[in-house]
Amino acid sequence: MQYLLDTNMCVFFLRGKLKLDEIIRERGIDNCFISELTVFELKYGAENSDNPKKSHKAVDNFVKGLSVIPIYGIVERYAEEKVRLRKNGTPMNDEFDLIIGVTAIVNDLTLVTDNIKDFKHLNKLNVENWFVRK
Repeated sequence: MQYLLDTNMCVFFLRGKLKLDEIIRERGIDNCFISELTVFELKYGAENSDNPKKSHKAVDNFVKGLSVIPIYGIVERYAEEKVRLRKNGTPMNDEFDLIIGVTAIVNDLTLVTDNIKDFKHLNKLNVENWFVRK
């Protein structure tokens, strides 16, 4: 099985709340991906942090170990899903979540997120949550 890590999983790791590196080792680094959009979100978070230089370095080190999937290849499917969700009266509130979810669908990846409910209306999306609250 192959996985797309949602931004929240990456943030949990960067904040020391999730031993994502261990899980990735178990699942296989070649089976774990992030969206190009997740890199955007992580870089924004780094820039907005108390120590941007340190945060950018942590993000860069994290990202360099993973394959990054570009979002351009999902444009048509994104448009189809956005229209379908709107017509069904179940639009997604977060545009970035829609893009990340569709990226997982198009690339046949299981989305790993702590926000499973946010993706419940996306068809053909498999989700897992690797974060355990204590």
